[in-house]
Amino acid sequence: MGDVLDRAREIAADVLLPAADEVDATATIPEAHFRALADAGLFGLAAPPEHGGPDVAFDDFLGVVETLAGACLATTFTWMQHHGSVRALAATGNDALRERHLAAAVAGTTRCGVAYAGAIPQPPLLWATRVDGGWRLDGTAPLVTGWGLVDLLQVSARDAATADADDAEARIVTVLVPASAPAGVTVHPLDLAAANGSRTVRLQVDGWAVGDDAVVATPTRAQFLAGQHASARVNGCLALGVAGRCAALVEEVLVEAGEEAGGEAVAATLRKALDAARDDLDAALADPDAMPAARAAASALAVRAAATLTVAVGSRAIVGRHPARRLAREAAFTLVAAGRPGIRAALLDVLPPGP
Repeated sequence: MGDVLDRAREIAADVLLPAADEVDATATIPEAHFRALADAGLFGLAAPPEHGGPDVAFDDFLGVVETLAGACLATTFTWMQHHGSVRALAATGNDALRERHLAAAVAGTTRCGVAYAGAIPQPPLLWATRVDGGWRLDGTAPLVTGWGLVDLLQVSARDAATADADDAEARIVTVLVPASAPAGVTVHPLDLAAANGSRTVRLQVDGWAVGDDAVVATPTRAQFLAGQHASARVNGCLALGVAGRCAALVEEVLVEAGEEAGGEAVAATLRKALDAARDDLDAALADPDAMPAARAAASALAVRAAATLTVAVGSRAIVGRHPARRLAREAAFTLVAAGRPGIRAALLDVLPPGP
């Protein structure tokens, strides 16, 4: 569905990119950004056709995310997490929950966020304890994006009853709840180096009561992590988008400076590296062991592309509000956002200079 990519390119060029520096400076994403994405049908991309989705191929979905990320990282970082909840609602065995929320999520009239990071670490940071009629959540959800921007939050926590189980058999409890702070939940806003308009917070949880009617799924930890593999590829689009925007600006800046041949050559080198990084990420979909290195290479490329842009721009990149200044921080952001220990280890291998 090339029309989906065309719509994304139009929104990126006409809505997101012109406002990107203002979004960065004010840490505020205009509501008009989300309305434009909803009007273009881009909130329902992850839904299967039988649940109102547009039947978009995965590579087209990736192209949409990369295109939007190159225009406004803050908006894209917030919007992209919605799709995890759409996929979960489409697949849930909780029919009543799906009937209650999926159609509005596909339309973008209900916006969703996710809070996975408390369930994944060893030991986990967020626990779910069985109580009459539901669950009690306790601990920390360390990174929750879209607070105040989304309506529903998909929260994952480790089932306390399986605390001593084999790692693969430990259970994850995933619930979909209103994105508000009920009794027992304290919200701590986080100051991000980039994409600060995403309103990312930390939730300190002490007795968050959630009913059984809010449960999306209770997979094993092994099943949960397997389900995160495709998401790791999606998150790589952030780095690719930043690198692609840097390549375009390098060419523009050098051509304006009268260095047309040089600008075209440098941009072509960056784009060749970008194509290679994209190919490696795509190949890693079939090889989970290769994904950390592919993700690391994409973020390292974003950093190199941002550094190249800074050099091309010169002093304007550090004085005032040239996009190079924002993109350098956004490139650094991709080094750690949605990271895992394997990605970090691969980055520590690829970033230091060789002998």
